[in-house]
Amino acid sequence: MKKQLFPTIAILAAALGAASAAVASVDTSPKPGGVYRLKPGIYVNDKVDCGAPANADIRQYDGKGIATAHTRACRVTVRSHKRNTYTVDQSCIDAGAGPAPRRSQRQQVIVQDALTFTQVIGRDRTTYRYCPVYQLPEGLQKAAR
Repeated sequence: MKKQLFPTIAILAAALGAASAAVASVDTSPKPGGVYRLKPGIYVNDKVDCGAPANADIRQYDGKGIATAHTRACRVTVRSHKRNTYTVDQSCIDAGAGPAPRRSQRQQVIVQDALTFTQVIGRDRTTYRYCPVYQLPEGLQKAAR
């Protein structure tokens, strides 16, 4: 009887494991959209790990603009748009919290796909990739929700 029990347990365990993996992989975050047709959320420099980015390597896209760790409420005015390249004036409140002036900056945003973009500001050119919430450090997970 034990010989029959083990295959049944193994099959049941495999089925439960597959069901857990399927539930864990369901993506309930917003779909790509907004100004750049990017997935809203946290992006990090493509040269760093999603689990430990420095503030300078973090961008947050909300459909209206791309904020840094030290800016918020960003809004974009598109100056030109050719294929996947946007030349924009972006204005943001120049502080992560509290009162601060709104600053404007000309930049280019090149959208490779819904999860990757390159931001060009002056001579600085950095590529960022989307990070799923579960891969982010706890503090950023709260900001991404």
